[in-house]
Amino acid sequence: MTAALYNNEISPSTVSEHGLSDDEYALIVERLGRIPNLTELGIFSVMWSEHCSYKSSRRWLKHLPTDGPQVICGPGENAGIVDIGDGQAIVFKMESHNHPSFIEPYQGAATGVGGIMRDVFTMGARPIANMNALRFGEPEHEKTRHLLSGVVAGIGGYGNCMGVPTVGGEVNFHPRYNGNILVNAMTVGLVETDKIFYSAAKGAGNPVVYVGSKTGRDGIHGATMASAEFDDDSDEKRPTVQVGDPFTEKLLLEACLELMQEDAIIAIQDMGAAGLTSSSVEMASKGGVGFRLDLDRVPCREEAMTPYEMMLSESQERMLMVLQPGKEELAEKIFRKWELDFAVVGETIPGSNLTLVHRGSEVADLPIDFLTDDAPNYNRPWTSNEPVKDDIAFDSAKCPDPGKCLIQLVGSPDLASRRWIWEQYDYSVMADTVSGPGGDAAVVRIHGTSKAIAITTDVTPRYCEADPFEGGKQAVAEAWRNLTAVGATPLAITDCLNFGNPERPEIMGQFVEAIKGMAEACAALNFPVVSGNVSLYNETNGQAILPTPAVGGVGLLKNYTKRASIGFKTEGDVVLLLGSTTGHLGASLFAREVLGREDGPPPPVDLAAERRTGDLVREMIEEGLLSSVHDVSDGGVLVAITEMALAGEIGADLSSPDGDPYRYLFGEDQGRYVCAVSPQNLDRMVSMAQSASVQTAQLGHVTGTAIALDGAVLAPIGDLRNQHESWLPDYMGTAE
Repeated sequence: MTAALYNNEISPSTVSEHGLSDDEYALIVERLGRIPNLTELGIFSVMWSEHCSYKSSRRWLKHLPTDGPQVICGPGENAGIVDIGDGQAIVFKMESHNHPSFIEPYQGAATGVGGIMRDVFTMGARPIANMNALRFGEPEHEKTRHLLSGVVAGIGGYGNCMGVPTVGGEVNFHPRYNGNILVNAMTVGLVETDKIFYSAAKGAGNPVVYVGSKTGRDGIHGATMASAEFDDDSDEKRPTVQVGDPFTEKLLLEACLELMQEDAIIAIQDMGAAGLTSSSVEMASKGGVGFRLDLDRVPCREEAMTPYEMMLSESQERMLMVLQPGKEELAEKIFRKWELDFAVVGETIPGSNLTLVHRGSEVADLPIDFLTDDAPNYNRPWTSNEPVKDDIAFDSAKCPDPGKCLIQLVGSPDLASRRWIWEQYDYSVMADTVSGPGGDAAVVRIHGTSKAIAITTDVTPRYCEADPFEGGKQAVAEAWRNLTAVGATPLAITDCLNFGNPERPEIMGQFVEAIKGMAEACAALNFPVVSGNVSLYNETNGQAILPTPAVGGVGLLKNYTKRASIGFKTEGDVVLLLGSTTGHLGASLFAREVLGREDGPPPPVDLAAERRTGDLVREMIEEGLLSSVHDVSDGGVLVAITEMALAGEIGADLSSPDGDPYRYLFGEDQGRYVCAVSPQNLDRMVSMAQSASVQTAQLGHVTGTAIALDGAVLAPIGDLRNQHESWLPDYMGTAE
């Protein structure tokens, strides 16, 4: 690049340190017609970061279905909104806080939870539940125990202090996460449909108001850090991790909800990634106005903060609002009552520029469209590997007996009980958690009604690694299935798309194929995407994570007393399998844990069969024919039955399957449910299944204190429970 593009303040190394390419910097100079100053360069660096601009992904995100009669607000706002009737709506979103949580696990996870809650209550909703989806490295890795401990403590510490129940989630371990863990946080909130708030700052001459905590130097360049891969010096990025204060956030929540009862707010936006920069730019862009901010008025907790630092700080528990003129005194009174900072820091102006003033001088003047809609939009090269078609072959004669395999599986890191984790979360606060952690989906009552919301998070990264298209389909289908298993009608999803470096064609190919698979499943299941987050560059020294497009699903129960749960309940019930079985073992946990291999294709997802079977299951639950239901996923039918037995503290005697017992018992064929059915309802259910073209198989009966096969004990419930419950506490109790 020519020297004319630089000055003493801006050098090639300065541009590189800000995460901008030479071509991007040249584009900035060309569009501005001048060299940007350092503050302006910092603003471009965060707004054009992958984290904020979606410059590698947004052309592909358009392939996802986002509409439906239940959708009030789809992607593009702070969170998505779906209608649940009676003048009520659910607001929800899932976001990543991966890079910060690897560097500083407690604060990284805590501020991830705080940030996603702000996204929800910014729209006028009171948070009613939190979920999370966590991925860690192999248990033997030197950092895994420390990271797991810190992340769980951070999630529990923030959510518990806020008084919002953390009702479930998922945890996986794999060596591919050794250098980049994933911390995806999800919040669900409740709002009245006539009290929804958006972020578009319409109209010129309106006051721009800063509320919440003071601005410090924590989190500067957090968005840029989250848009780059790690290396051996990642710990040096610790200062870019934000510091959270849940007690202040609780005050901010109550103050915002109180002000929202007044006719005072035109627009409101959380100061999340990129802080004051992103909140002001996004509000102005959506409203078609300009912003003029006087940075001397920004409440700061540190002395001599520069415009650069104030605009890029990601200090937590802050909001930006545009108020109706004349409502400043009312708003200030409310926020002062809650002991929070309040300051009028600027106004909306005609035009479309962001103008910053500091100490009486103009320190930045940038066209807002150039920061948002006209930001780079790359069509990254991508390649697609031809997926393996044939299932794996193995010699069953060399396998341990099924009972030993079962004990090994239920005590393995990916299937062992997560009780040690969720007992650190307050999952019953607010007294509306009907079904908490441990089932297919959490169920949270809508306070004062018979309605409830079912919530789940799902993805199987090993499937996505084997075949990103089928893995993307399966992630959506499993979320749909888990909501169905409790009797809820699936409404919509949020997603958190975690991948490696998109500048590598094979990684970009994983992203593209996963999006295509998700889109196909969303369309077939009437399960639109209403919000989400993309997290790229999750790799260290060229080693990427497993492709992990996490899906958070929400469903509606019109009467929560008619829900189903996972545990067996009644001696003598028939154990019935709904859905067809071929015994697929490629990319399965049986293959990994018992056979010691991770090859083969993932199980295919037949979306038409998925829809038929799931619709039938919900109909049966609604009619009161089923009270115990569990979807079949990791570990196959025998693991699903064991989990039902452990939850209900009663065993089952099963009949030997035809053919290879390992394939039948441990295969991970999709679209299946295990049900416990009273004998008097069996004929009715089988008839309903035949009418719906859903295959059924009677597997045995609920009985005894063991999992048995043809009367021969495979494993006593007590032994299975000890193995299932002990792995995680034993692991976390080991000295670091």
